[in-house]
Amino acid sequence: MTSGYPTVGARVAAAVCGPVRVMAFLRMAVAAFAAATATPLAAAGGVEPDRIVRDVVYLTAGDRALHLDLYLHPDARKAPAPLLVHFHGGGWARGTRPESWTGFRAYVDAGFSLATVQYRLAGEGRAPAAVQDARCALHWLGANAGRLGIDPRRIVVTGTSSGGHLALMAGLLPPKSGIDLEACRDAPRAAAIVDFYGPADLTAARAAGGRVHPTIANWIGPRRDADAMIRLMSPVTWASADSPPVFIAHGDADPVVPLSQSEGLKARLDALGVASELHIVAGGGHGRFEPAARAAMTARALAFLCAHGLPAARACKN
Repeated sequence: MTSGYPTVGARVAAAVCGPVRVMAFLRMAVAAFAAATATPLAAAGGVEPDRIVRDVVYLTAGDRALHLDLYLHPDARKAPAPLLVHFHGGGWARGTRPESWTGFRAYVDAGFSLATVQYRLAGEGRAPAAVQDARCALHWLGANAGRLGIDPRRIVVTGTSSGGHLALMAGLLPPKSGIDLEACRDAPRAAAIVDFYGPADLTAARAAGGRVHPTIANWIGPRRDADAMIRLMSPVTWASADSPPVFIAHGDADPVVPLSQSEGLKARLDALGVASELHIVAGGGHGRFEPAARAAMTARALAFLCAHGLPAARACKN
């Protein structure tokens, strides 16, 4: 599959534009807002965020405010720190961002600040709304990196299931894709993508009888150009020789997103010469991994990021 969409902007402009505006005034007020709402945390063994900033509005879509939560690493007070940006799963139709940072403890220990992102679900906005939101979150974080102690050259996007798909789209879309909202163009380039069992080729995700998978059909919605939109929403469409490094993890017994999705993505990245790794969890279902297997997967992901110089240097000495 090739990524060839040299004139994609003209083809999808009408489909991706809508009554969306970024709350630009937040860029001016974010420092005061962070100071007013940050929650200092006492150290209690291990590294913890020392500032938590919740419900930051990064985008207003129509009358819908979209939020992200920030968990800022202590190192960010002294020098710009790497940032992990997480998108939750749920088939683009359900789910919420995590209420805590503790599920990302290994990344915080490795020096990362964390952002967890809310986005429009299918009931609020059909494709490409969630992808636009993911890109807008990346744009907002890049625009406010200096105030928040974020190193814009070390932003890693990640997610599980449909959130892994959004991480791939956020990290693989080129600057002039024609999909980004006008106010969110020029988002920073992701330094790496960590994809946990996300669908990578929606054109190949078929139900019985060859029909479009119902989860995808629900997100794409009834539209005349559904087939074209499905291809545009497939991360493999946008992979190129300039893509950032990609770490992929997938269980070989996943009944929801088949392993072939990640194998196809890995083959595409290999053909393009993009640095990547596919970590297969033996016997692993759809995110249902034994604790030891999960720990090994996290260790491999961090080793991959270390190979590209992204975590704090002290986390990569071994």
